[in-house]
Amino acid sequence: MASSLWMVFTLLAAAGQTARNAMQRELTATLGTVGATHVRFLFGFPFAIIFLAGVLSVTASPLPWPGLMFWPWVLLGAFAQILATALMLAAMNDRSFVVTIVYTKTEVIQAAVFGLLFLGDRLTLPMVIAILIATAGVVLMSFKGNAPVAGGLKPTLLGLASGGMLALSVTGFRGAILSLGLPNFVLAATFTLAIGLALQSILLTLYLAIRDRAVMIAIARAWRPSLFAGFMGGTASQFWFLAFALTSAANVRTLGLAEVLFAQAISIFVFGQPTTRREAAGMALIVAGVALLVWTV
Repeated sequence: MASSLWMVFTLLAAAGQTARNAMQRELTATLGTVGATHVRFLFGFPFAIIFLAGVLSVTASPLPWPGLMFWPWVLLGAFAQILATALMLAAMNDRSFVVTIVYTKTEVIQAAVFGLLFLGDRLTLPMVIAILIATAGVVLMSFKGNAPVAGGLKPTLLGLASGGMLALSVTGFRGAILSLGLPNFVLAATFTLAIGLALQSILLTLYLAIRDRAVMIAIARAWRPSLFAGFMGGTASQFWFLAFALTSAANVRTLGLAEVLFAQAISIFVFGQPTTRREAAGMALIVAGVALLVWTV
């Protein structure tokens, strides 16, 4: 039952995250990179509290009391995710929506390594092959000829750095969830999400209050689209965390490469960016890798 649940949670999370990324891309033009990044956390936090209240009410459980090991993990996850989101949005300013998403998906291999080293998450040979096949699809979509897709080195490095931070982030959040030791995985995931978003909202609010108060005013004025982006972000994160509570970050993020396919659809139908043969071949490899993972687990 758990194996099928994490797959459902992951696909729902990937779909929600694609919608959130598209919305954040539009907000970057008016709010800037940091402002659009803050929207994800500030407007996602109220929905995380609603989710937590709902879980506590339905399960009639007391509010968890985390131990000391919870805090280093959740701080790592929260801070790395802030950097990952900012780097991703900065890359989107210079590179197409779908290619930026592709670069961030290089996190999968790094997440597998981090999960093995820090959390002892199991890696089997078929899982490694599935990850490599899917990642090969990502690399194929990222290159044209013998060089990166036109746009320069800067967005390439930004996208790859975003992927590295994402790998650290998912490892931190999964570590936080597991450190709670709760029998109810839904409560553990939802509580960790609420704490993570609270920390992220506080950190970025303080940063903007000190460095750029005009952005905070702009965020307040753009509350309607920001609210939708926050809702999609909070909902997507809820499903990601539920999946992390059930299986390794490597499994979740490999299946989560379905987001590339969702992003391609957004790129075509919303942003009017056509798909090349190389991108189609890359997507075929991603599908093959994901299919192997699902069959293996």
